[in-house]
Amino acid sequence: MRRFKKIYIEITNICNLSCPFCPPTNRKKEIMKYDDFKTILHKIKPYTDYIYLHVKGEPLLHPDFDKILSLCGQLNIKINLVTNGRLIKKQQALLLSSKSIRQINFSMHSINNEDLATISDIINFTKVALSKTNTIISYRFWNQNVININDNIFSIIRKSFNIDERLYNDIQYKQSIKILSNFYINKDDQFEWPALTNNKSDSQGFCYGLKDQLAILVDGTVVPCCLDSEGIVNLGNILKEDLELILNKDRTKKIIAGFRNNKIVEELCQKCSYRDRFK
Repeated sequence: MRRFKKIYIEITNICNLSCPFCPPTNRKKEIMKYDDFKTILHKIKPYTDYIYLHVKGEPLLHPDFDKILSLCGQLNIKINLVTNGRLIKKQQALLLSSKSIRQINFSMHSINNEDLATISDIINFTKVALSKTNTIISYRFWNQNVININDNIFSIIRKSFNIDERLYNDIQYKQSIKILSNFYINKDDQFEWPALTNNKSDSQGFCYGLKDQLAILVDGTVVPCCLDSEGIVNLGNILKEDLELILNKDRTKKIIAGFRNNKIVEELCQKCSYRDRFK
């Protein structure tokens, strides 16, 4: 049986922000029913130990988020959570008490320099989480090609965690840096979401889609990776089919064989620039 390092489950495609780097989905706005999530989780459990709770959307918006965390705990499936942090104060007690949360990644590139309340909430949560749990915390600044946008946030982080000058200089020049035990800052350039309208097109290359990961959209559609936010490479629906059947379809096998031989068979994948990060 194929095993994946992670599987993405989009529990909602609704977000409480509208960031310029994240194009809105053309799909119907939905929140996954808890019973559907339960069905999906039981189906994917033999294939992975780790899930993410997004493709698009803000997972902390889900009205049954507590039940989702509880079920993951019961099935011993660990969650790597990505959030914009706007609801972290509201959900703090739940997240701190959960045994299923492995890592929380804060999308700091979604925060305006002047949004001091959100920055403060994220920092306060981080301090409590580091002192009371084993949760890994990562601040993602995936906007390094946007000049000087993070300067004020970096300054606030430095003061809040008493970061010395040497380490602060490392933050400025290194891509990933460990600040404290279980606390990291990760930086990268802002990427372009793959779309059939993108100018880039390359039929040669490799991707970890269907090797290390796959994604399940809010309606149950299975796609090769977390960047197919419109479900263009539709491999089937896990609410109607077992994952093993989906993985053994001709289209799925052709994608896997293609990447194995440095060939990109799907048009959407040919127009994805995120693969350049693997070079």
